[in-house]
Amino acid sequence: MPFRFIHTADLHLDSPLRSLALRNSDLAELIGDATRQAFAAIVDLCIDEQVNALVIAGDLYDGDQTSMKTARFLASQMRRLHEAAIATFVIRGNHDALSRITQELIMPPSVTVFGGRPQTIDFAHGDLTLAIHGLSFAKPHAPESLLEKYHRPTPDAVNIGIMHTSLAGAPGHDLYAPCKVSDLHDWNFDYWALGHVHARTQHKGERTVIMPGMPQGRDINENGEKTVTLVTVNDDRSLTIEERATSIAQFERIPVDLSSAATWRETADLIEAAMGNARDQANSTHLVGRLRLTGATPLSFQLRRDRDLLLAETEQRAESLGRTWIEKIEVATIAPTSVASGDTAADPVLELGELMRNDIIKQHGIREAVRDLVKELRDDLPPEARAFSGDNEAAFETLIDQLLAEGSDDILARLKPEASEIN
Repeated sequence: MPFRFIHTADLHLDSPLRSLALRNSDLAELIGDATRQAFAAIVDLCIDEQVNALVIAGDLYDGDQTSMKTARFLASQMRRLHEAAIATFVIRGNHDALSRITQELIMPPSVTVFGGRPQTIDFAHGDLTLAIHGLSFAKPHAPESLLEKYHRPTPDAVNIGIMHTSLAGAPGHDLYAPCKVSDLHDWNFDYWALGHVHARTQHKGERTVIMPGMPQGRDINENGEKTVTLVTVNDDRSLTIEERATSIAQFERIPVDLSSAATWRETADLIEAAMGNARDQANSTHLVGRLRLTGATPLSFQLRRDRDLLLAETEQRAESLGRTWIEKIEVATIAPTSVASGDTAADPVLELGELMRNDIIKQHGIREAVRDLVKELRDDLPPEARAFSGDNEAAFETLIDQLLAEGSDDILARLKPEASEIN
């Protein structure tokens, strides 16, 4: 009789989504609720597939949550699993360590929440003997590997380990219980159910080591369709691995080449076509797109100057497509006239633009003033909202370059004469 389980991690229920809320409160509400809907979809999948267990490898919560609404929601979902005779195995990740709900919520007897000491659950399933190993961390920081704390494999059993770890490190993720993938393979567990890194990866080797990624993205850096992993332990102890989609809202970057656009209407039509294509390819219920407009077009300055009008037009067309949202519009178009053509002198605004790009913004005093402003803004924000400035000096300097370039283009856009008519 095969043993089947769903492996997931990093749901981050009730993630605050502060930056998204500043731009679009309705969209922030949709994504905030999508994390709950994704968890409910995981429970539905467990019941529909008649699995034997759900494994949650950390960060079910998102920090110091106190919401009773969250507590009631979790209790109801765990009760559904309990009534379907599906066991749940949970470890605490770095975010869970901050959560009051983690400590206070009373779970059904079918739920095992591993504590701060290594624990192994041994049980029989048909002719299979299984051992599930878990270890939670009570604090939000784990600078050293947890691997040596785990029990060694139970002899003659299928050994499944659950660990929250950054492995050797991943961009955008704090270092947490770091360890080498090779060490996990050498530990000789049949399956490692990992969590912490939000992108799905199956690490090749003698054993099966899977980071499932998060089941629901929360911003554009967590783009693409999100999934959970369905694992079947066959009677011969071999493993069958499947991905199953769970994301309710799917973030995607949508490029739009406006080189052929000569009028406002043509621009809007090209944007709508790109959104429609992305909508057709997205498998999730909602598409959340970040548009990046590129190409040489005579409308370049107007697109920058009338960005609010462009956003309103785009959102209206997105609404007509159905369940399509605009997270942000990036304008990276250029005016068709270039320095190489020798025509910039005929247009004083373009000539000023060349002066700004090649001289003014490269001046040390200008750059230092912008750097000081960005640092002042960053330091006034809470730690979780400072990621925009990068995680190292090189990334910070790249941001300054981007701000100087985009600021120059925005100034030029406001200096260009208003079009007599929007086509």
